[in-house]
Amino acid sequence: MKVANVSCFAFKFIRLHKRELCRARTVGQCSATTTQFQQDSLPVHPSPFNRCLGHKLHRRYSTESSVKDCRGLIYKKHGDPSQVLQLEPLELPHVGAKSVLVKMLAAPINPSDINMIQGTYAILPDLPAIGGNEGVGQVTEVGSQVTKLKVGDWVISRDAGLGTWRSAAVWKEEDLVTLPSDIPLLAAATLGVNPCTAIRMLSDFEALKPGDSVIQNAANSGVGQAVIQIAAARGLHTINVVRDRPNLQQLTDRLKAMGATHVIKEETLRRPEMKELFKMCPRPRLALNGVGGKSATELLRHLQNGGTMVTYGGMAKQPVTVPVSALIFKDVKIRGFWVTQWKRNYSQDEGAMRAMLDELCSLIRAGKLSAPACAEHSLQDFHKALDAAMQPYTSAKQVLVM
Repeated sequence: MKVANVSCFAFKFIRLHKRELCRARTVGQCSATTTQFQQDSLPVHPSPFNRCLGHKLHRRYSTESSVKDCRGLIYKKHGDPSQVLQLEPLELPHVGAKSVLVKMLAAPINPSDINMIQGTYAILPDLPAIGGNEGVGQVTEVGSQVTKLKVGDWVISRDAGLGTWRSAAVWKEEDLVTLPSDIPLLAAATLGVNPCTAIRMLSDFEALKPGDSVIQNAANSGVGQAVIQIAAARGLHTINVVRDRPNLQQLTDRLKAMGATHVIKEETLRRPEMKELFKMCPRPRLALNGVGGKSATELLRHLQNGGTMVTYGGMAKQPVTVPVSALIFKDVKIRGFWVTQWKRNYSQDEGAMRAMLDELCSLIRAGKLSAPACAEHSLQDFHKALDAAMQPYTSAKQVLVM
């Protein structure tokens, strides 16, 4: 009889323990011992239900995940982005020990994103792929061995190709770098490509000092606007070349409000007015070329002896032609720059990346660097965003806000 009573009591205790365990699982408050048991009991190839359960297990390292109904812009072949991109549901993988779950906040559409989808960029991810190389997200869950990231951190990708046009992703800790969350969202979303390109070109090719001049084409692009602002913060003059357009005066006023010293049309590069301009500021030691073709050749003509032209883009899709006289008599240097390669070269130098981002964030906080004019779109409106991004003479950056 006593044995029966003990067995009955044990059965009730086990049933009560299971009920409490279920409740603890629901609110993510399982003990470390229970969690370890659950992890050990997961199958090697977890079902969607168990993958969901796996996320719950990791909540002992994080807060409740707000990521639901994950979706992304996927392309399964290269071509016209408006034709090959599709908004599809995504199944999030299990958050591993050294990975984190990131809820994307905002991601811009850059020319390199378009080129990658078209299949013409220098690096191409395996297909099917998710579009987007830049954007900011917030960490919502972390793996048990993650040491440099915590829940709530804002993060951007270290390298291109992760696919940021999605509502959420599970990424390795090593693929991400933190940003302070006290800067504007759009500034954070657009920080990793254009401002990084601008600050490196202004820093790495010529030892510029206050009072020196820089000349650039594509001055209304994302890189161009960042160059204007960073150069102004360093006391540098900028000569900014733009294409003629109906709203030229409006564009000129906006660039000068950012800190541009001079804004001129491409046609002016070949006119006598340039001599008058150089009475007000010295000839440039650095030229930044994002266009190519004749525009690049004209920039070269105005460099100081021994100056450098850095090419970072080729919007005209025409080769850079260098006059022999510029090489022989002016000893100009012709260089190229790709921010993705810079990041890869310094992938093991945590200090270099951190110092660059800290300097840019300091400029943002001081009001000396702002995001380009942005137009915000939801993921559902991606067709509208793509159409706007591919229009000529556009100065606004199209941003997908999740």
